Amino acid sequence: MPPLLKIENLRIELTTRDGVAPVIDDLSLELNAGDTLSFVGESGCGKSMTALGIMGLLPEKVGRIASGTVMFNGENLTKASDVRLREIRGNDISMIFQEPMTSLNPVFTIGEQIAEVLRRHQNLGKNAAWNKAIELLDAVRIPNPKARASYYPHQMSGGQRQRVMIAIALACEPKILIADEPTTALDVTVQAQIFDLLRGLGRETGTATILITHDMGSVAEMAEHMIVMYAGRKVEDGPVEQIIRRPRHPYTKGLISCVPHLMATLTDDRPELTEIGGIVPSLREFGHDKCLFASRCDLADDKCRSKRPPELHFNSEQSSACWHAKEL
Repeated sequence: MPPLLKIENLRIELTTRDGVAPVIDDLSLELNAGDTLSFVGESGCGKSMTALGIMGLLPEKVGRIASGTVMFNGENLTKASDVRLREIRGNDISMIFQEPMTSLNPVFTIGEQIAEVLRRHQNLGKNAAWNKAIELLDAVRIPNPKARASYYPHQMSGGQRQRVMIAIALACEPKILIADEPTTALDVTVQAQIFDLLRGLGRETGTATILITHDMGSVAEMAEHMIVMYAGRKVEDGPVEQIIRRPRHPYTKGLISCVPHLMATLTDDRPELTEIGGIVPSLREFGHDKCLFASRCDLADDKCRSKRPPELHFNSEQSSACWHAKEL
């Protein structure tokens, strides 16, 4: 069976004051129905830009897909018209955006915002859409959903607003759900509840999930497969458990080392948390023929600073783009 989503050699460019920069450079991936894939990396590495490219929501006149294909159910979305993309967005592919307070409209009630999606994509009448909105609020475990449907966003907590965003994204039972930092600014208890909710809904509906995060702990909890992004490039790819046990890229190793281990904190022999020195390079460096992580890497040598590393495959599932991958 062909994958639900297949991206091949995707290149997304942004026009900046310094010229054209490739914010996504030669990205390929596959996603099957019911799977959970995570994009992980620091801010500015291209995770959200990949999602916007899939959704056809790149900034107008500034962003464009320069090359490559995004195949969804056998249809090339890079060639789809604006009308066709509007039919797909919210219906077949939905996205939970980062900040629910700015994503929700403050002048419409929660119920109205969910009902609007149902009326637009499912052709439901006003009363039917409102009743379905209440059912969705109940499905995402909002207390007293009938009353809360008449609330405005500011009347709900951060966790409840995030659940509303999930309800909107799942209203039309999409085939793919993109969750962009779905637990940002939420406390750990609410984070766990949101992850439980997403896992449960995925099992019930068969929806494939793409989780975007910078938190390796969230990846370990939620995803089966992960892609590590750095400066617009895929630097490591493979099953979550396999990569966490043996990362094959120094950047991935650094991200894992930043996560505190619970048992270690309960003993006197606590290892110090390490950090990745430096910052993600500026856009003007994206696309250069070198390893873009070299300036922050202890293993970097002249080859790393002058030539782009190839993607090395270590088995049928894990790969890494690092000249020193075999040493890790």
